[in-house]
Amino acid sequence: MSQDNLSVVLHSKGDLRLENRPIPEPEPNEVLLQMHSVGICGSDVHYWQNGRIGDFVLKKPMILGHEASGRVVKVGAAVKHLKVGDRVAIEPGVPRGTDEFFRNGRYNLSPTIFFCATPPDDGNLCRYYTHSANFCYKLPDNVTFEEGALIEPLSVGIHACRRAGVTLGSSVLICGAGPIGLVCLVVAKAMGASQVVITNLSSERLAVAKELGADFQVTVTRGDAPQQLAQNVADMLGAQPHITIECTGVESSIQTAIYATRSGGVVVLVGLGSEMATVPLINAAVREVDIRGVFRYCNTWPMAIAMLASGKINVKPLVTHRFPLEQAVQAFETTRQGLGIKVMLKCDQTDQKP
Repeated sequence: MSQDNLSVVLHSKGDLRLENRPIPEPEPNEVLLQMHSVGICGSDVHYWQNGRIGDFVLKKPMILGHEASGRVVKVGAAVKHLKVGDRVAIEPGVPRGTDEFFRNGRYNLSPTIFFCATPPDDGNLCRYYTHSANFCYKLPDNVTFEEGALIEPLSVGIHACRRAGVTLGSSVLICGAGPIGLVCLVVAKAMGASQVVITNLSSERLAVAKELGADFQVTVTRGDAPQQLAQNVADMLGAQPHITIECTGVESSIQTAIYATRSGGVVVLVGLGSEMATVPLINAAVREVDIRGVFRYCNTWPMAIAMLASGKINVKPLVTHRFPLEQAVQAFETTRQGLGIKVMLKCDQTDQKP
């Protein structure tokens, strides 16, 4: 085991550094992981560019990264289900207590939850990282480390589709074809959605959506009227969609989502924009369109692993760029510029394969 623990540390807004940190020792219920693949999320870039997301404010240096997989190199004394050499995917949110949300199985809503790379909690964009063993999930031999890292964004799609009630025969509109819109697409199709329409500003992203199974792609332009876009979607499908999953957080797109959704249907808000938004709430109310929020995910890793291992879901096309950990700043800049879809950092110097 090398003694080098190169880590990607955000010191303050705009100040991203590569520095060596001590290799941590696992607590009794933890494992020490040699990190392999870590994806860069929009939230990582947002912290880098703004120093905060909503109420989560960077006050001290923080290691970034939360879409991750690695190999167990040391096991805490109380850990029984994992052993040295196991390849694992990491669920970054670990409840700290057994409050009502934990007891109800909705631990993602616990206000005291630990979450990688959310201030003040360190993430795992480094060579070595300790994590609760109960939130490390063993990967089958036919699931790659990169697929293991992609379970984190995939989990957002699973949780969103569960909250939406996607089922056999559902028609679904997805607003936004970034990484989260695309995972919502593959999950919706796997859950039985018969028709999926996806919208985006970029035709390149929509081409990937088509490859991943979208039935219709809609190129939107800034300034498009939400009600007209909603009508275009209904014309494509022959009827309004049962479900809309909004992945942009843009006010006009939320308006489109409400107008587009069939009466009695569901709008799920995944994308996060400004705190206040002007939306046609009365339109939704009188048509009994339910508006549901999504905050991260819970109880999704076992399902995601099963779907990847069985080949029912393919996320490999999402990875468009790879960088060694030493080139993290360049990798972050690539993500900031919106190039490609998912940028993956490779943390193990001896194994840079997917």
